[in-house]
Amino acid sequence: MGENNNFDEQNKLPELKLDAKQAQGFLSFFKTLPHDPRAVRVFDRRDYYTVHAENATFIAKTYYHTTTALRQLGSGSNGLSSVSISKNMFESIARDLLLERTDHTLELYEGSGSNWKLVKSGTPGNLGSFEDVLFANNDMQDSPVVVALLLNFREKGCTVGLSYVDLTKRVLGLAEFLDDSHFTNVESALVALSCKECLLPMESGRSNDCRTLHDVLTKCGVMLTERKKNEFKTRDLVQDLGRLVKGPLEPVRDLVSGFEFAPGALGALLSYAELLADESNYGNYRIRKYNLDSYMRLDSAATRALNVLESKTDANKNFSLFGLMNRTCTAGMGKRLLHMWLKQPLLEVDAINSRLDLVQAFVEDTGLRQDLRQHLKRISDIERLMHIVEKGRAGLHHIVKLYQSIIRLPYIKGALERYDGQFSSLIKEKYLEFLEVWTDDNHLNKFSALVETAVDLDQLDNGEYMISPSYEAALGALKAEQESLEHQIHNLHKQTASDLDLPLDKGLKLDKGTQYGHVFRITKKEEPKIRKKLTTQFIVLETRKDGVKFTNTKLKKLGDQYQKIVEKYKGHQKELVSRVVQITATFSEVFEKLSGLLSEMDVLLSFADLASSCPTPYTRPDITPSDVGDIILEGSRHPCVEAQDWVNFIPNDCKLVSIQLMKESMLLLDF
Repeated sequence: MGENNNFDEQNKLPELKLDAKQAQGFLSFFKTLPHDPRAVRVFDRRDYYTVHAENATFIAKTYYHTTTALRQLGSGSNGLSSVSISKNMFESIARDLLLERTDHTLELYEGSGSNWKLVKSGTPGNLGSFEDVLFANNDMQDSPVVVALLLNFREKGCTVGLSYVDLTKRVLGLAEFLDDSHFTNVESALVALSCKECLLPMESGRSNDCRTLHDVLTKCGVMLTERKKNEFKTRDLVQDLGRLVKGPLEPVRDLVSGFEFAPGALGALLSYAELLADESNYGNYRIRKYNLDSYMRLDSAATRALNVLESKTDANKNFSLFGLMNRTCTAGMGKRLLHMWLKQPLLEVDAINSRLDLVQAFVEDTGLRQDLRQHLKRISDIERLMHIVEKGRAGLHHIVKLYQSIIRLPYIKGALERYDGQFSSLIKEKYLEFLEVWTDDNHLNKFSALVETAVDLDQLDNGEYMISPSYEAALGALKAEQESLEHQIHNLHKQTASDLDLPLDKGLKLDKGTQYGHVFRITKKEEPKIRKKLTTQFIVLETRKDGVKFTNTKLKKLGDQYQKIVEKYKGHQKELVSRVVQITATFSEVFEKLSGLLSEMDVLLSFADLASSCPTPYTRPDITPSDVGDIILEGSRHPCVEAQDWVNFIPNDCKLVSIQLMKESMLLLDF
């Protein structure tokens, strides 16, 4: 944040307005809070927020870059350093604390006087109820993961029991492996899983080995959270998982029984994330065995050295592989999958070649690539929307976004069906067969029919999300009353235009907004012509660049009646909205599969778009199993270096010959 921006933001600081009684009540409450150096505690004052004591100094120095933003609440020894925060600034601070940094947790309190309660809490690994703040105006680019570790030190090394939870994707994972004194395997797992927070038993910090582990966590940018040792237990674990995990219990029991230490780590995770306290989690989680050998192992130093992920110090997006390759079109889903793929490079030859075949198909067929990318731009973040639906926090606008996404599927399907190149069988296997099933009358067509019946889609142009009046008789009666009032308001608009001798709409406009409801508006140019009538027969509400807004008693009365009917309509439809959300949740499995398919397509199209538009052509590699052939790169260069306009570089040839072949060559020479 630049100095000028900080100065401007500081001048916009909301005024800290508390009378002596309110201040005293708050001070007495604040003293009761337990000391937690990591917690940033924010207090909601309705129009603005405040932070206090050490938090206030931290916010002032870190985000305003000046201590002049600090104010004193109370006096003398009881005084408390305080700083006020606007709503926009709070969103920026929350995003930085929970998405960028890993050294603080965030708490939000609501109340007044001495009565305050904690309403939201979040950590870098468990964003909790802050998701609505963090992603109100931004895509969710990464899916944070919490890992728990249970270590067992032996003479020959250390056995690590690892479990993880991805709260966005609703996935639980287990792994167990031997590790060295540098915790090399732990570091690779933390990088691959995009871990933001790690749980360890409290006693674990006493040994030198565990201090080394703490250093690894710091190096990987992972927050350490210590939990009581008795939380790392397996009692009732299988029973608890039976409530959370989809499908029968027997495979879950078999999976857990195959590990010695990982189940204890998983028990701590379930307790910490309070998964069982939220019934919307029941039957919605998947559990899997995580295999370290499934992907190329990258440590934190390698990801930095290769510029794999974005950094705050990057001069432009092309400084990292993620920035260079991220040409994704979907809202968030594609970005998150690209993040994951870059941290989990494939090792299996067939899987790599399958991706390369699809990229080649999209590179060679420009029309297909462009059509698909255009359609994907209309796809919302289905994964996040369904997460909100399953949590029971969705409104009609979330349901409509899902609907607006799936009505693009026939166009995507049609574009894929027109492809007749050499990879048409693969396109059919990877995409068309699934889309054929998912868009039938038993799946997403059924959801479309629900929305088209239940939602008044005609009102979307007005920015209103309403249940269709034909869905229930009581709503139909209210809608008729609403339309009658609209008719009266429009008649009044015509009559007023005639009385003021102004052309309808061009001269006298009728606006509807959240602040004043229905109002008349004229341009500032027209205002002098009717100034006398305006001051005697109307009430001027505001004068701005876009004109003068005003009303009269008739419009005010009709507008108030209209607003009451709208509120009554919304109140009556609440139960119906809840019912629609519940029905939508029954489609979670097909939406989950669809989001995976579209995300993958989005990333592969992004690769194809990059490969077909770079100044020097990219070359498809010939991939062989790890025990066959050599690595031979001719004219190779780091793609990020090539993308910088001001950098001159010389391509290099590189040959990595397998050790086995070298040994055989040396044996021949000996003869």
